[in-house]
Amino acid sequence: MPAVTWGQLDAAIVTLQSSELASSSVQPWTARLRYAYADALLAAGREGEARDWFAKAVEADRDGSTDASDRLAELDGVEFVDALVEDEDEVAPGTARRRRDEQDEQTRDDDKD
Repeated sequence: MPAVTWGQLDAAIVTLQSSELASSSVQPWTARLRYAYADALLAAGREGEARDWFAKAVEADRDGSTDASDRLAELDGVEFVDALVEDEDEVAPGTARRRRDEQDEQTRDDDKD
């Protein structure tokens, strides 16, 4: 993908600003328009505004056509962890060892009974 210059980024932001963008009416394309605007704002370093527009995209995204909720969570610092990870190589360092230690301790406790 070619590099985007600041001038192009500013032009994209201005182009996406429209009455449809700020309208309270939700059309099938509203979520994607708000998402594109939020993405352009984020690329321009305007994180606070981008967060607001990703939130507006989430509100309009009735059919889940975008990953706006994931992007919003990422901006809010939310980190998703898969609680069902089975492979010890995929867990955070130290977690597998703690699991084994807990299992060993439980086994020892069971043996005492």
